[in-house]
Amino acid sequence: MSVIYIVLTVSVIVGIAFFIIFLLAVRSGQYDDSYTPSVRMLFEDELVKEPSKESTHTKTD
Repeated sequence: MSVIYIVLTVSVIVGIAFFIIFLLAVRSGQYDDSYTPSVRMLFEDELVKEPSKESTHTKTD
């Protein structure tokens, strides 16, 4: 039974260590995207949808 407590404690410590390492990596800018902004102008623009005729009704009395 004491082995479960040891394994649980070690796994929590390892989990906390990985979380701290992840936070340090994010703060240092390791996951910043520096490639996409430089090639964004090469992508095609999204098509702009024209308003449909149904949405431009006029009220007739």
